[in-house]
Amino acid sequence: MGVGANIWDKVVAGGVADLRRCHRREVAAETEHTGSARGWVLHRYDPTAPQSGPPVLLVPPLGAPDFAYDLRRGGSLVEHLLDRGRPVYLVDYGPLSFGHRALGVEHWVDEVVPQVTRRIGEPVHLVGWSLGGLFCLLALAAAERLGEPLPVRSVSAIASPVDIAAVPLVAPLRPLAQVAGGRAVSAIYRAVGSLPAPVVSGIFHLTAVDRLVTKPLAVLSRLGDKDTLAHMEAVDYLMNHMHGYPGRAFGQLFHLLLRANDLATGRLEIGGRTVDLADVRVPVLVVAGLDDVIAPLGAVRGVVPLLTGAPQVRFETAPGGHLGVLTGRRARTTTWPILDDFLGRT
Repeated sequence: MGVGANIWDKVVAGGVADLRRCHRREVAAETEHTGSARGWVLHRYDPTAPQSGPPVLLVPPLGAPDFAYDLRRGGSLVEHLLDRGRPVYLVDYGPLSFGHRALGVEHWVDEVVPQVTRRIGEPVHLVGWSLGGLFCLLALAAAERLGEPLPVRSVSAIASPVDIAAVPLVAPLRPLAQVAGGRAVSAIYRAVGSLPAPVVSGIFHLTAVDRLVTKPLAVLSRLGDKDTLAHMEAVDYLMNHMHGYPGRAFGQLFHLLLRANDLATGRLEIGGRTVDLADVRVPVLVVAGLDDVIAPLGAVRGVVPLLTGAPQVRFETAPGGHLGVLTGRRARTTTWPILDDFLGRT
């Protein structure tokens, strides 16, 4: 009966996964103010249980749609936090187009994260996945150096790579980038204006090429497992709806992280000044995925000794790849309880 129902849902009903998003409402927004700069929208999710404690602000990375945190019913970090009574906010900067090609990393570090955290009106727990975690840490460090600390209680950085030299996927590219001096890449992104969404989606698919090859067999072998089929569908949907990177931000990431690996030292030159991770002054949770090829264990763990100003740095590992460690089926019993415990203690 289960196999037949699942086949019906996949072939006739349009899919097994329940992709309805948790209900949210816009509570604040910063509109675009120039042709090359983009604002943000702050959403608050409607509670599903009596709420208590400080709110959580979810910060997405570039490239991924904001529903990475709300992947599907039964596999949503947003749903999990709401069910535990946490007030949950999410900042959305939407898809970025050619018109936003001049945006650099400092836009998120100096404007988006600080503006949104202050707009909420009370100290928040920041939770950032991938580049979103780096945005959070850099924003806190930059604000602290300016003497304008943000109203933040803690930061949780999930699958956020700091030491790019520890990423085997890009290790062969670093010597080539250094020999070329980055000129070829600079010329390309200046001409194109962005790293287009199809390219970003293709890169994510390539990191899981082994799963792409074996996917038909995996589907056939799991026809009776609705949860697995639903998760596979939800991941496919996300990977087919990736966003592009603004040209300037992509260039900064290439030169500062891939080519020079500056952040591995704890310091990054952005916006005409140095941001030092040692200036982070709140408790930090760092989570690495054991099967992550984009942000492997060593690349993520490299941030721990750099956070010398944080009163607490907790490092944890959990099963899963780059997305799986955040919202995979095993995250429900690994990453999410770790996050619950950390938020409860800070």
